[in-house]
Formats: sequence, structure tokens, C-alpha cells
Amino acid sequence: MLEDRSYMRQSAYQPRWSASLVLVITNAVVFGLQSIAPLTSRAGVDFIKRFLELSPVGLANGYVWQLVTFQFLHGGTLHLILNCAMLWIFGRPIEDTLGRKTFLKLYFLSGIIGGFVQVGCSWLFPTHFGYASVVGASAGIFGLIAAFAALNWERPITTLVAFIIPVTMKAKYLILVFGIIGILGLLEPHSGYAHGAHLAGLVTGLAYIRFLVQSEKSLFAWRRSRSVTTRRELVEARSSRQAFWKRPIKNVPDDLPPSEFISKEVDPILDKISAHGIQSLTLRERQILEAARAKMGKR
Repeated sequence: MLEDRSYMRQSAYQPRWSASLVLVITNAVVFGLQSIAPLTSRAGVDFIKRFLELSPVGLANGYVWQLVTFQFLHGGTLHLILNCAMLWIFGRPIEDTLGRKTFLKLYFLSGIIGGFVQVGCSWLFPTHFGYASVVGASAGIFGLIAAFAALNWERPITTLVAFIIPVTMKAKYLILVFGIIGILGLLEPHSGYAHGAHLAGLVTGLAYIRFLVQSEKSLFAWRRSRSVTTRRELVEARSSRQAFWKRPIKNVPDDLPPSEFISKEVDPILDKISAHGIQSLTLRERQILEAARAKMGKR
């Protein structure tokens, strides 16, 4: 049934702030603390570099928490702004589709695996990658980009090349573009960028969606048509931007028999969710699902 799919499981109560927004604010606050550390004492800077930034030496010493803490540190203002912008752009639709808990698991897992792969590259090829420490949320964000592409495989999106030139492409090509950039970056010695983390985060995000969310057996093969069951259970379809009070349901047909209401009003909406994700629903379509849930609850 449709409710058995993990990307359709929604909590009945939505938090006031999205996890995406909380992460953006947290990154900004941590960067502020990171920026004033040199103004206070040298000990603060040394503490950040030794214990919070991800490094081959630190991980070898057992500082495993660095796999999480490095994701909240950034190398400069531009680095922070770009990461927060990408986190906001791709994080919100992923969170709306998968829910807060799954979104956070995907984000941090992509970051952790990306960081570990980057350190592994330094261990295996020290002369090529060096032993520089790693900071930034990029690995987790690359996981979100891959997840967005996997959930919206054929959806056209417009991106800005060099933040100037608009280019329209299908979402699936985001994986190809960023994958090629990551592979080429790995070939350049001491590039100054954590391309291993980026590439590993990208693959982790794609694998998470394909195997754990969509229950596919292949990483890239895509089934264009999916069978739709005749009888489907309805799920909660509330928006993460919903107010504290419940919105009144308007313009929902109330005079149709239950079977006709399901076939004419509800089934097309469920087909749309299956094809494009729950984030594609309009407010009226969400209200129709809520009305249908209420009707079925009375049966």
C-alpha cells in the first residue's frame, strides 16, 4: 500500500521551524563563534583545529565526533553562504517529501560517509591528497542534491551556471554534472577542495533514496511506470509550513458517493504523489486528501 512507502510517512504534528532552517541558523551561529575564536585566545583556535575539524590525525587518535562537528565549520564567509543557500534550496523539498527524521538521517549520513572517504583518501594516497583538515557541510549537501534528483528524476529544473547563466535540465543530470566535477577534482593533487567527500556524499544520497526509500535494486536504472494498486490507504499530506491551527477544508466535493470520490478526486492525487512526490501537491489537493482521510475514518 502507498502508506508503506517510507517517503509517504508523515507525522501528524509538524514543528514550527523546519530542520533545514535550524541547520542553516546553526551553521551561521557556529561560524560566528569560529570567527571570533582568534580574537579571544590562541587556545580557542587550537581547540577547533585539533578536536572539531576533521583530520586524518584526529580520526586516527579516535576523535570520531569530528565526522559530525566538521560539518558545522566553514573556511570562510563565501563558503558558508554557498553551503547555506544550497542547504535551503535542496533541503526544504527533501524535508517536505521525506519528513524531518529521514531528512536528517540522509543529511548527516552523507556528511559522515563523505568525511570518512576524504580522510581515507588522505590515508591511502598522502602525497596526492595531503593531510589537510576538512570543514564544511558540502558532503551532506551533495547527498541532498542527489536525493532531490532521485525523487524528481525527470523533472526540469533551472540552475545558474556561475550564478549568472540560467540553464534548464532534468534533475537527474545534476548527479551526472556533480559526479563528473567530483571525479575530475580527485585527479588534481592538493586541489584544496574535498572532492572525495563531495563525491561520496553524492553517491550516499543517491543510494539512500534508491535502496532505502524507493526500494529499488539498481542505483541508476529507473522504472518509468509503476503499478498502482486498486485499493490504497490514504496518508497525511500536511505541509511543513502549516500554521498552528488546522486550515479549513474548502472547495472539496462533498456530494459524491465514497467510491466515486476516491476514483475521481483521490486516485489522481495519489498518482501525482507517486510520480512527482508529495511536495508537488497544491493546497487544495492536500485538503482533498485530508477530507478523504476523515471520510474513511468514519467508515
